[in-house]
Amino acid sequence: MTPSAAPRSTAYPDATARTTGGRAGGTWRDWLALGLLMFPVLLVAVDNTALTFALPAITRALSTSGVELLWIVDAYPLVLAGLLVAMGSLGDRIGRRRLLLIGTIGFAAVSAATAFAPNAGWLIAGRAVLGFFGAMLMPSTLSLIRNIFPESNRRRLAVAIWAAGFSGGAALGPIFGGLLVEEFWWGAVFLVAVPIMLPLLVLGPAFIPESRDPSPGKVDIPSILLSLLAMTPVAYGIKEVATEGPGAAALGAVALGLAMGVLFVRRQQRLHTPLLDMSLFQNRVFSMAIAANVLALFSFNGFILFLAQHLQLLEGLSPSAAGVAMIPALLATVVAGLAVVPLVRRVRPGFVVAAGLGMSAAGYSLVTFGSHAGGPSLLLAALLVLALGVGTAETISNDLILGSAPPEKSGAAAAISETGYEVGALLGTAVLGSILTASYQQNLRLPEGVAEASSGQSIMHAGETLAGAMELAAGLPGPLGDAVRDAAATAFDSGVHVTAAIGLVLMSTAAVLAAVVLRQVPKAAK
Repeated sequence: MTPSAAPRSTAYPDATARTTGGRAGGTWRDWLALGLLMFPVLLVAVDNTALTFALPAITRALSTSGVELLWIVDAYPLVLAGLLVAMGSLGDRIGRRRLLLIGTIGFAAVSAATAFAPNAGWLIAGRAVLGFFGAMLMPSTLSLIRNIFPESNRRRLAVAIWAAGFSGGAALGPIFGGLLVEEFWWGAVFLVAVPIMLPLLVLGPAFIPESRDPSPGKVDIPSILLSLLAMTPVAYGIKEVATEGPGAAALGAVALGLAMGVLFVRRQQRLHTPLLDMSLFQNRVFSMAIAANVLALFSFNGFILFLAQHLQLLEGLSPSAAGVAMIPALLATVVAGLAVVPLVRRVRPGFVVAAGLGMSAAGYSLVTFGSHAGGPSLLLAALLVLALGVGTAETISNDLILGSAPPEKSGAAAAISETGYEVGALLGTAVLGSILTASYQQNLRLPEGVAEASSGQSIMHAGETLAGAMELAAGLPGPLGDAVRDAAATAFDSGVHVTAAIGLVLMSTAAVLAAVVLRQVPKAAK
């Protein structure tokens, strides 16, 4: 059952009267409210990817190690994903609009402070606190949209716009990141959050209706702690394995995270009002749609992570030029997300999701089997194909998540859906980023003569990151510098081929599973 056919949730008893005045259609105030809600959606999505284009500048300015670089990227989505369900529960109690505005103020303030971070530790801490306030933003948006648009067809369009905004924002991030880093400095990537959030702060209280659960359950603090203890050690372990190898500390961290995850699941199954309703996952359509959602973001964010570095450091594009090169992918993601809304009236949604995941696999196949020596055209073409697939799969899988849940559990389904977005973003950078880093470090072979011509610290940085190698090459005489660049490019491309092959296998497998599991889901009502 799709959201268009689902009964209105009892969690929003005043929805129809408030938003439409008794009419089936929405008003201009409803669409203005949707526009205001897109600001936090775009900001959270942009923040997931904008930083990737600032990483070379951050590496040079703060002398970050490979592990610090990955933590700078992942601290934000890690905290965000761990707190989304908890913050959704808090919004049920104090009001979703109120939580949204609190998160907006905190996000803007911390962004301004993080923009002037003097070292990597400060920046990592700032990103983690941004994740805390970002978790207040996302659970509120989709629940408020459902409240504003109770009529099924308009709600389906509004949810599609929401999903397109999220995926489009992920592609828009590098453009913002490139332009801001080139015209100002890397801190501008954070500082821009302040003006972006101003329209919501000024107009939100007047045009966005308040919404809350009239009979919410209790917030379970141990469940919140267990969710964080499940995710953080696993992410840490992955990074350690990538940079130091499978040592006792890394494997122990992964084991600890998995054990905490098991305890979290068992606790949710025993609680009368769980933080995360595990019974929703017994629905095969719901579980498969969540998996498709996670993998779509996994593939997209992992791809952008290495493409941003390739375009700037190997192709020599400026940050703004590299960002502009991704504009076709941005447009493709948004267009695909909106175009599939009428398509599911003629084609079963499961096949549309499978086709989207298949396109993502096709994008990765271009990278896996293609040559990167001919310039950036192949990678950009692969990104375009991948973006079409992400926009297709992400929109419809989100639709299936909401529609397959019982009406009384729609709020929990929305929170899980948003958590899936962030888990996918986290895994895309943590897993593929770690594998890329490990492959680069293992395959880098610096030419003879480098040790005599440069400092040990510069050589160490070159062995950890591609940006470090390019900085080393810039300080060496012509032929020796060119040899370092060639060695670094070869090592980095070997990692790109490995990560692309992993993405290809995952997306192909997911496409087949989606076609099989979701094949019985009926077409959307016209």
